[in-house]
Amino acid sequence: MKEYSILGELYTLIKEFHKIIFSNKAEEIEIWISGAKKYDIPELQSFLKGTCKDIEAVKNSIIYQYNNGLAEGSVNKLKVIKRIMYGRNSFDY
Repeated sequence: MKEYSILGELYTLIKEFHKIIFSNKAEEIEIWISGAKKYDIPELQSFLKGTCKDIEAVKNSIIYQYNNGLAEGSVNKLKVIKRIMYGRNSFDY
């Protein structure tokens, strides 16, 4: 297991992120980000870069219980219906 010790560390990192998201403690996200930056994994670094770009929105999503899931679901349904109406959802043979 020592050969893949990075997996254990990443698992712990993910669990900490999950705990922060559902804890209502927005100030902890910056501590988590600074700890996560030490890993040289391109996908993780890309995620951190995007998170840092809009840190206020991330903090607000931790603090507040409001979301726009219902609106996004409705928009997605309308787009599917529109693609069906215009025939853009079929496979070309």
